[in-house]
Amino acid sequence: MGMKDKFQDQSEQWQQQARQKAQQGREQGREQGQQRGRQGQERDRMRDEEPERLERDEQERLDQDYDV
Repeated sequence: MGMKDKFQDQSEQWQQQARQKAQQGREQGREQGQQRGRQGQERDRMRDEEPERLERDEQERLDQDYDV
């Protein structure tokens, strides 16, 4: 095996490693994006429920005041 073949093989190995790392990065990015999406949906749901909960609490306090 000549020097040229040796360098060419090494170059191909590095290219393959780079492709694998890029693929792993894309997969991790996709997973993180999905996780952030789920967290955002949960945060939105909680934010939507917050005014309803506050209104219920206030109504209960008013009811207690008038019951006394």
